[in-house]
Amino acid sequence: MPPFFNNKKLIILLTSLIILVALIGFSMKEREQISWPEQFVHDTVGLFQYTFSKPARYVAGFFQNLQDIRNVYEENKVLKSHLQKYAELDSNYQVLKSQYDELKKQLNISSIPDLTDYKSYVAFVIGRSFDNWNQQITVNKGLKQGIKKGMPVVTADGFIGKVTEVSQFTSVVTLVTDPSNYNQISAEVIKSGVPIDGMIEGYDDKKNELLFKKIPIDAKITKGDKVVSSGLGKVYPQGILIGTVTKVSTDQYGLTKTAEVKPAANFNNIEYVDILERLAPSVSGGDGGS
Repeated sequence: MPPFFNNKKLIILLTSLIILVALIGFSMKEREQISWPEQFVHDTVGLFQYTFSKPARYVAGFFQNLQDIRNVYEENKVLKSHLQKYAELDSNYQVLKSQYDELKKQLNISSIPDLTDYKSYVAFVIGRSFDNWNQQITVNKGLKQGIKKGMPVVTADGFIGKVTEVSQFTSVVTLVTDPSNYNQISAEVIKSGVPIDGMIEGYDDKKNELLFKKIPIDAKITKGDKVVSSGLGKVYPQGILIGTVTKVSTDQYGLTKTAEVKPAANFNNIEYVDILERLAPSVSGGDGGS
């Protein structure tokens, strides 16, 4: 026998190559139906793919969701930081706007007719006693700035009180809403060019209204009339708005009238005030106090 056929390894290799080529050609041939061994292999591989691919997709999706959640969390932190900064800026803006509006209104005080005889000191409210909320405030001007006891104090809305205590750098202002008679003010209502005089004496804290007393019994005062300082006592300027009449009644003896007056100034929100110093006497004079 020839030596070629004695080499069994070579024969097996050649036979395997022939079978492999035949299988490749057979698999590449278009057929209407594949053989059952191929079906078995395909189904087995497909089962393994289905079995392992679904959990793999789930795990991949789970980690993707975790990453998305982390991204959303980081974005929320940034947004919250921005919102907090915006809230702080908005708060600061509102405070500055309020102060600006208040100071702007203070400029209109010069429209008071008798104010040309007075020097104005703009002061900032630095304190308010909670037990005497409607009685006293403390401002940041004192003797060093020229403030003296008895000076009238106003805001852009109207009269609020007078200086009752003075130290070197601060002053205490007793408000007109003090229920005591310490802040008696000469006041008037102008009707048809004729002044109707009286006195602001007392405050009804339940109604938040001043009491305008000693009005002549025949005076024609009605609801809605404006009450201003009269300037008769040579202390307060004439024409400072005090408030608006809400009700008129006759006293118990029938000799005079009393009017309830809603204050023009907002005593619950006082930030800036003007302290007035009389420079020279005028024909109309100032206002009186006790």
